[in-house]
Amino acid sequence: MKKYFMTAVCGLLLITSCSSTSKKESTGQYVDSSVITSKVKSSFMKDKLIKSFDINIVTFKEVVQLSGFVDNDKQKEKAYKLAKNTAGVKDVINNIEVKE
Repeated sequence: MKKYFMTAVCGLLLITSCSSTSKKESTGQYVDSSVITSKVKSSFMKDKLIKSFDINIVTFKEVVQLSGFVDNDKQKEKAYKLAKNTAGVKDVINNIEVKE
């Protein structure tokens, strides 16, 4: 009986340690977020309009947050569109600032 109880407790701990919360991603979500971030960075590097800018990209639960500085609104909008059109992205928070 004690053996089954310990197995159940270990199983429960394993399940809860891999699950997500509102402020923490599960292991699978973390991997997915890393892949999305890499895809967005790759699309930025391929684009002549924004590849030379230092734009920070953070992904959390399929939501991409962009921050950094660009020279104009066209570049800001292009970065948003590239991120939004990346596979796996549910939403984009665009905190990029235009230099004045």
